[in-house]
Amino acid sequence: MFESLANAERRYEEIGELLADPAVLADYEKVAELARERAELQDLVDTYRAYKAADRQLAEARTLLAEDGQDPELAELAKAEAAELEERLEQLRQRLRTLLLPKDPNDSKNVIVEIRAGAGGDEAGLFAADLFRMYTRWAEGHGYKVEVLSQSETGIGGFKEVIFSVRGQGVYSRLKHESGVHRVQRVPVTESQGRIHTSTATVAVLPEMSEVEVEINPNDIRIDVFRAGGPGGQSVNTTDSAVRVTHLPTGIVVSCQDEKSQLQNRARALQILRARLYALEMERQIAEQTEARRSQVGTGERSEKVRTYNFPQNRVTDHRIGLTLYRLDSILEGDIDEIIEALIAHEQAERLAKLGKEDED
Repeated sequence: MFESLANAERRYEEIGELLADPAVLADYEKVAELARERAELQDLVDTYRAYKAADRQLAEARTLLAEDGQDPELAELAKAEAAELEERLEQLRQRLRTLLLPKDPNDSKNVIVEIRAGAGGDEAGLFAADLFRMYTRWAEGHGYKVEVLSQSETGIGGFKEVIFSVRGQGVYSRLKHESGVHRVQRVPVTESQGRIHTSTATVAVLPEMSEVEVEINPNDIRIDVFRAGGPGGQSVNTTDSAVRVTHLPTGIVVSCQDEKSQLQNRARALQILRARLYALEMERQIAEQTEARRSQVGTGERSEKVRTYNFPQNRVTDHRIGLTLYRLDSILEGDIDEIIEALIAHEQAERLAKLGKEDED
């Protein structure tokens, strides 16, 4: 572990020297690449340096304790300091182990989020709109940029489907655990008897892929254009600006009609298609490694849930980690960082436990 840490520190310092080199500074793309690499190493190097500093301090405290004829009061202080430093070193050591875990190559990517109404009729569509608002508020609060790529409304303020991108540093690492079936329990506004209904919506978080990362063979797709419907201005409703892209080998169909330009809708459709094709390939690879694997979001049935939003109790429960919070109102306003952090910590703990077991074997 410490050899890897020392190498990371040397690389960090090397990048700092390169960024001060006038010849390197003239290459803007190289500067951006080096700056990203240095930023990714920052936390690891800072933690490693804090560990080394604490280790030196502990050595000094132990040396003081080993001296003969020292002042008893001073010895007691050194003993207390040594105990604190040992505890801090263990915390830093665990932090370093976590930081050294192999990174998901997609963690730094932007994401495409797809939310679809599941079981529950109109109420499911309204819940899909609530989830869209929740993620939008969360993203805005972190300074991320949200762009709606495609939407299909229910007519009463809900969504049959809404697809949007979230752009910003490390977005995928924060949102990737949101994929799955989300369940809501509440009295619908359309319910006259005041009975609690259960509805669902599915969420899929896909890393945004570039044309280089996922190449689409033009011969594998069929592109149809048609006249868009719904609001959007004169040109949207009177020209063939809507685009439907069908990926023939997989049968994946993506339609976009929100933009006035056919070229813009085509670009958005291909952007979504690349993300879906990548996710499909990842699922195929994982399925080969395991005998049975459920799809990312299941079928949308009420029983296949990752999280429940219970309005009568003002409660949100994430069933994967057993976390329950009694502040549903603030969560639906985008205050979901506590849940995100808990899911990330759970994943890291599982990976560390697996790594430890492999070391024992």
